[in-house]
Amino acid sequence: MKRETLFLKAVIILIALPVLALCAWGLPSIVKEATDTYPAAWVYPLLVIMYLSAIPYFWALVQAYRLLSYIDKNEAFSELSVGALRWIKYCGAAISILYAVSEPFLYLIAERDDAPGLILMGMIIIFASFVIAVFAAVLQKLLKNAIDIKSENDLTV
Repeated sequence: MKRETLFLKAVIILIALPVLALCAWGLPSIVKEATDTYPAAWVYPLLVIMYLSAIPYFWALVQAYRLLSYIDKNEAFSELSVGALRWIKYCGAAISILYAVSEPFLYLIAERDDAPGLILMGMIIIFASFVIAVFAAVLQKLLKNAIDIKSENDLTV
């Protein structure tokens, strides 16, 4: 393993651990308390959406780890890297869509609790994952163009 990407791989693992802990222990206890206060028809859809959003989150982290592995193997300018960025783009868009679907339920809870900040927190997640999707799309396009230019130059020599 190269030292340049070792730190980034460790960071990927470290940002996966809190979400894994939240899915295993945090969300069930939060839902248990929330169902005492709010109707279950509002809380359980949010729980399902949060667990569903963990799937693309972890898949995007796996793809980022793979991308760093390609960089280690000097395969950064390959179709494999383009594919990893494509998956990261799809995962960011999926998380945005899932949390956009959760906004009506967050609105109901925030309206009952008079807490408009709850809706804002949901919007932050939507826009942050959308920015990641857009950034991955831009990197994917740039990498694809760089690969095309490299292949043209290899053919002309």
